[in-house]
Order: sequence, then C-alpha cells, then structure tokens
Amino acid sequence: MAWDRSRRGAGTGEDTCLFSGLTYIPGTMNKPLHIRTPGAVLRPWRGDDAPTLARYANNPRVSACMRDLFPSPYTIEDAERFITLATGPSPNLFLAIEVRGEAAGGIGIHPLEDVHSGTAEIGYWLAEPFWGQGIVTDAVRALVPVAFERTGVGRIQAGIFSNNPASMRVLEKCGFVREAVHRNAITKNGALLDEVMYVLFR
Repeated sequence: MAWDRSRRGAGTGEDTCLFSGLTYIPGTMNKPLHIRTPGAVLRPWRGDDAPTLARYANNPRVSACMRDLFPSPYTIEDAERFITLATGPSPNLFLAIEVRGEAAGGIGIHPLEDVHSGTAEIGYWLAEPFWGQGIVTDAVRALVPVAFERTGVGRIQAGIFSNNPASMRVLEKCGFVREAVHRNAITKNGALLDEVMYVLFR
C-alpha cells in the first residue's frame, strides 16, 4: 500500500524464538524470518507464490497506491522476476504476507544509504479482498521492532500518497507520526499528489 521496490530482495536460513507473543527469527537482514500475526504469516517469498502474486497484484486499486516500480498490469512474468530478485542476496528485507495459505501481499524494509544510513524505509501492500481486517496494521506492528534490531537504524519512515488515508491510519495505529508533507512531490497516473512522510524513532 505504501511502497514496493520490486528490484530488491532477501536471503535464506532460519532459527526461531518468541518476541512479544509473535514468532520471529532473529539475525541479520540476509537471514529470513517468519512472523505469525493474528491474521497472517510474514515469511520469505517462494517460487510457487508467483501465480497468486500475479493474481492479487494485478489490480489497479493496488498499483494506484504504489510507486511505478510496481508493474501495472502485473503479469506472471513480473511476479517471477520479483520473486527471483526478492530471494537473492540484498541489504533489504522482503516478506510475503500469507493469508489463508496464500501470498496475499508483501511488506519490506529498505535501509537507506550515504548520509541517510541511519534511516530505513518500510513499505507494504495487501490484496483487496483482505482490506479492512487489520492484517497490514498487525504486520507493520510486528515487523518494526525486528527491523530496528536487524538494521541498527534510529528511524523508520514511509512516504504515503496523499490520496491514501487508509495507509496513513495503518502507520498511526503503529505509533508512527506525521513528520512532513512534501507538496506536489508525487506524480501518479497523471495526477499530482502530496507525499505525507510518517516516521517512527527507535
């Protein structure tokens, strides 16, 4: 809903421990994890997720809230390309949001670089049939502490399109605060939009 960098990915390996009532796997950003929330499982992407990914992501109401790296229309080839890259070595973390046994969305952490190396970006999207059920809110709430631990950053931010109040509510429920409004910073589908920056500090 907020962000997708479909040209980046994660890695392999696992251990399990308990964190705030949620099962997750600690370690580096290269080491994937599983987090169980009340309505979903956050887990590494798999090759057999491609058909479901293509089906759910090929929705203009989803892509309208995403950066243009998120293809629209979204084909099976796009899904396979994303999964190949998302399961390769990378400083980023990308997880599928599995709902009722299907990969129904994605969530990720992108550590920034250079003078912004103390900041990471969070992004997420969810298939339309599962909107309004608190699934993304639980996913963000569960992933943020793990992201702080794995990246060592002091802040996590998300830039939200001004026509996406649902995503703003997700972040606010997870403790993020509105830091700034970047006027006319976004051009999406021919429309000029503000970008609303939300941030959470460690």
